[in-house]
Amino acid sequence: MSDTVLKPHQRELFGHPIGLYVLFFTEMWERFSYYGMRAILVLYLVGRTDVENAGLGWSNGDALALYGWYTMMVYVMSIPGGIIADKLIGQKKSVLIGGVLLLFGHSVLAIEQMWAFYTGLVLIVCGVGMLKPNISTMVGGLYKHGDIRRDKGFTIFYIGINVGAFLSSLIVGYVGEVYGWHYGFGLAGIGMGLGIIQYVAGQKYLKEVGNFLGASQNAEEKELLNKPLTKIEKDRVIVLLISFLIVIVFWGAFEQAGGLMNIYTMEKTNRVLMGWQIPASWFQSLNAMFIIFLGTTVAAYWATRKLKGKTSSSLFKMIVGLIIMGMGFFFMTAATAQYETTGSSAMYWLVLAYLFHTIGELSLSPVALSFVTKLAPAKYASLMMGVYFAMTGFGSKLAGLLGEWSESLGEYLIFTGIAVFCVVLGSLVLLVRKKLEVLTHGIEDNEIEMHETEGFELSE
Repeated sequence: MSDTVLKPHQRELFGHPIGLYVLFFTEMWERFSYYGMRAILVLYLVGRTDVENAGLGWSNGDALALYGWYTMMVYVMSIPGGIIADKLIGQKKSVLIGGVLLLFGHSVLAIEQMWAFYTGLVLIVCGVGMLKPNISTMVGGLYKHGDIRRDKGFTIFYIGINVGAFLSSLIVGYVGEVYGWHYGFGLAGIGMGLGIIQYVAGQKYLKEVGNFLGASQNAEEKELLNKPLTKIEKDRVIVLLISFLIVIVFWGAFEQAGGLMNIYTMEKTNRVLMGWQIPASWFQSLNAMFIIFLGTTVAAYWATRKLKGKTSSSLFKMIVGLIIMGMGFFFMTAATAQYETTGSSAMYWLVLAYLFHTIGELSLSPVALSFVTKLAPAKYASLMMGVYFAMTGFGSKLAGLLGEWSESLGEYLIFTGIAVFCVVLGSLVLLVRKKLEVLTHGIEDNEIEMHETEGFELSE
């Protein structure tokens, strides 16, 4: 069939539906706003009050406590966001409402008043809760069950997330640290505005995804709303819930980037390069930069491994991701040891830590998003995605607690403990992986078969 007779939502670009790229750029700008704000939030909270670009002068412990609560609630609100989409308005409208709330939230943060600060945080929490689970579920809806391109599509989508994160850490971080924290917050809002415009303009490519099932004229889709879960569906939900334990631990460790590692970078890392001091917030861009460069490579590695018949199930990838990310904290252990000896630590420890964190993230996070869309029952698709992001939120809260404990236990013990725990837990789950995979009832077994029979291409 020639491209000229295809409807907009049926068209493809580089082997994937064009709708994927609409969602790619929407999420890119949403993450630009979120990660830009995250890059300077803790630095603003602990910033001195007696300088021109004054912060709030909070203690590290208080700042990390707020950071933990904020990042937890951002993702916990994905549960009501998913329920609203599943039961009331569908994913497509939920994403738009979430984007508008985020635009208002970041814009309010630009006002230099404490009421505006807390109001902006609340609006952002609600906005991410509406947008985050539903846009990810829409990505999964672009692919048929068994389409081997699904994991690769989520990786492409994930690169969009990190293009936004990379740019925001540099741009918003620089503006916030140099010109004013509230200018940085306002700039994040402009990014979200661009994301909304792009999303609305691309609706013709999303016609078949994200719609409210209750409004569907399709009898089969309406049946899904009242039909009880089957034994197979229940087993798959159990596997998802168990896999979410890995997610909590992973993000509890990984989110040290915006909290404890961010403060450590500012206070204890030698950031002078060729006579110029690199802004602490810029190190937040390392993770995103590595994802942009390594994203398709890691995805292609796993896809090729699967086509060769080697172990590459979603659970296996997630376990490997947890172990690799955990190993990255051994570099932070080395950094703290160097600081205790010399009074400062080198930047290359941070670079190596973020590199390992990135490889681990690429093996776990986009795969977990895809895994949810494979196993979740259709009528609970957004809710299960919301639960996934809630687990991410609980991990973020754990990250905040670990950061607070560092004030009494010290960074050396915290970083080393995180590394050891992640590696040990990953190894233990690896031992029971096959038993868990039985409960998926072969959901991923036919991906290679569909690749061969329908001629899907793996774009490298």
